[in-house]
This record gives sequence, structure tokens and C-alpha cells, in this order.
Amino acid sequence: MADLKDPLLPPKLATAVNLREAANRPIAAGRQLYQGVDVLELKKRGQSLRSWIRVDTAGDSQIIEVDKFTMMRRCDLPARDLRLLDPLFVYPSTILGREKAIVVNLEQIRCIITADEVLLLHSLDSYAWNYVMELQRRLTSSSVGEPGDVWQPDNSDVNRSRGNRNFDNEFSNNTSPDYLPFEFRALEVALEAACTFLDSQVAELEIEAYPLLDELTSKISTLDLERARRLKSRLVALTRRVQKVRDEIEQLMDDDGDMAEMYLTEKKRRMELSFYGDQSLYKSVDGISISAPVSPVSSPQDFRKLEKSISSARSRHESTRSSDSANENIEELEMLLEAYFVVIDSTLNKLTSLKEYIDDTEDFINIQLDNVRNQLIQFELLLTTATFVVAIFGVVAGVFGMNFEISLFGVPSAFEWVLIITGVCGVLIFSAFVWFFKYRRLMPL
Repeated sequence: MADLKDPLLPPKLATAVNLREAANRPIAAGRQLYQGVDVLELKKRGQSLRSWIRVDTAGDSQIIEVDKFTMMRRCDLPARDLRLLDPLFVYPSTILGREKAIVVNLEQIRCIITADEVLLLHSLDSYAWNYVMELQRRLTSSSVGEPGDVWQPDNSDVNRSRGNRNFDNEFSNNTSPDYLPFEFRALEVALEAACTFLDSQVAELEIEAYPLLDELTSKISTLDLERARRLKSRLVALTRRVQKVRDEIEQLMDDDGDMAEMYLTEKKRRMELSFYGDQSLYKSVDGISISAPVSPVSSPQDFRKLEKSISSARSRHESTRSSDSANENIEELEMLLEAYFVVIDSTLNKLTSLKEYIDDTEDFINIQLDNVRNQLIQFELLLTTATFVVAIFGVVAGVFGMNFEISLFGVPSAFEWVLIITGVCGVLIFSAFVWFFKYRRLMPL
């Protein structure tokens, strides 16, 4: 009876005691909590160390092992931005400007660019090492000092370097791109590597496609058609990748805020100036400086009000000055992006021309096939007409083959006359059909 009553009893409510007992109860041997899913392994893989190639402003490189959370804190990036650089995922080309870093995902180049270093995802691909070598070459061969040497917290050095920077901006097109800050040099190398890689892919596709298409115009075969189909699939995939890079550059060029966000060296300099300005302000307030005269009988609340008003005025001045300088200096990045926009747009035009050539070849092949199909239909029509004429002889033979007696069977020349009359009638009927086809323009005769 107890066995019968147990299934009829209501289930026990999940109380705190029951949950504690269930947690302390050992799991059966060989049985996992989640079948088919190793949660601990997934968590370890998400927190595992990843190899990065670090290149500083002096061109020195080293390989470091950093986990994901350390990289997030180091570059002040969210997890979704680092997910774009994960080789396990396939994401389209992206360039993101953040507060302290630029996230670059361009074809084979996946890196994080800051004002002081470039962190490139370590890979066995030769394109990553070529990027590092090219960036080191440009940094070491640069005759201009590094951004860390140019931007000093001293106001006189800042003004002098700013004047030199403006002078270099005026003659940048005629001299060299060394006036660009570190992050833009690294971004330029990444854009150049991506554009060169895509252009080489397009060149290889053109070398393989044009001879094949020319061969298809003269001789159509199943093997060549299959090769053309695979080439068209590669063309569509490559066009999508080139179009994404082009759209990403165009989107950056159309948004002044995104371009201003990518001036990492400038933002770092302003933060340093703001930090040193705050220190000098605190020193002047504590020492009752002449720049902020305070009454000897003033209370601490007056000090706090004065400090608050000065800080608010300084923040308004800094925001106005930063917006003005951003509008002035944004042309550097815009010109850089415009140069590579022209390059990637030229690559896209090559793909468009190749696609149009493939479409023209397909149209020509379809016209040829339609012509052959029409010729086959015309031949089938003539063959059907000739078969109908030949069938007349069968009808005559069937009629004379019947079992009845006529006087014509006794004439010796009757057989020749029957053949002649039947042949002349067949020729006349065939000529009538051909004339009808010509009259109705069913075949070019």
C-alpha cells in the first residue's frame, strides 16, 4: 500500500532545507549535471590567456600573454569589442573608435591601437608578421620624434610642438606622413595591408577569370562552365568583403564625431594638461595664490564654492577648445581615410567590371545556345515534313497491297508510273510545306 500511495502524493515544495539537502547530495558516478556541455571548460576557455604582439611607439615588439579581462581593463574596452578580434568568430571588417583605443578588424589584421602601443592578435599567418615588420620599419625610419616625446605637460613645450604640428600640417602633402600621430600610423599600415591583400585577391581572380571567359565565348564545355560558376561564387564573396571595407571607411568619413574620437594622442595630451592644471590649481588654492584671490576671513565653504566655479569654468573652456581643435585637426584623418577610400573604391570597380564581363559572357553563351536550339528546332521541323512525305509512299504501297484484282496489275509499266506519280506528289507536298514555313517566317530559308 505504501508503494501505491507514494506516486499519488503531491510533490514536495522546494524549501531552503530541501535545496540545501539537494546541493549536499552527491551526484551519481559518471553522471554530469548538464549532459553534453562542459561548463567549466567553456568558462576556462573564455578566461584563458591569449598571445598578443605588442609594438610600442619606438618600434620595439614583444609577445605577451594576457587574458581577456586584463585586456579589457588595460584598453578600457567592453567584451563585445574584443569579441570582434576573436579568431573563432567570423565578423565583417570593422573599425571602432573608443575612448582610449581603436579596434581594427580588417581582413587578416586584428589589433587594438592605443596612443602608446599596438596590440596585435598573435597568429601564424604571414600577414600579421608583415604588418608588424612594416609598422616597425615606419616607426624606426621616422625622423620626427615620437608622440611621447612631442607632447609634454609643460605649457611652453606644448605650444612649441603645436606650432610645429601646424607647420607640418600645411606641408604634409609635399613632405611625408610622419606628422601623423602614432595611432594613425598604425591605422594607416592596417588599411594599407587590407587594401593590398584585397587588391592581390582581385588580381589573382582577374588572371584566372578573363582567359576562361574568353575561352567560353569560342568553345562551350561543361568543365569550363563549372569553373566559371566557382569563379562567380568567389567573385560574389570577394565583392562583399571589399564592399564592407569601403562602407566602413565611408561611414567613418561621414561621421565627424567618430573621427574625432580616434584622436587618442590628442585626448591623452588633454588629460595630462587637465591633470597638471588641476594640481597647479590645488596648489594655488592651498597657498592662496594671486590667480585666485581669497579673503583672509573666508570660510571653507567659500573655498569649495570658488574651487567649484573655477573647475566648471575650466571644464567649459576645455570642452570649447577641444571641439575647436577637433574640427581643425580632423582633416588629417579624413585625408588619410580618403586616400585609402580611393584605393578600395578602385578595387571595387575592378570587381564590378569583372562581374559585368561575366554577365556579358553569360548573355553571349545564352544567345549561342538559343541559336543552336533554334537550328535544332528547324532541323526537326524539316525532318518531320520529310517523314510525312515518305509516309505517302507507305500509304500507296498499303493500298496496292490489298487483296483485290484490278486491270492495272496486268500493265507492265504500271509500277514505274505509280512510283513517278507518288514521287512527284511527295515533292510538291514538301515544297508546299517549305513555302509555308518561309511565308510564316518559321525558318530563314
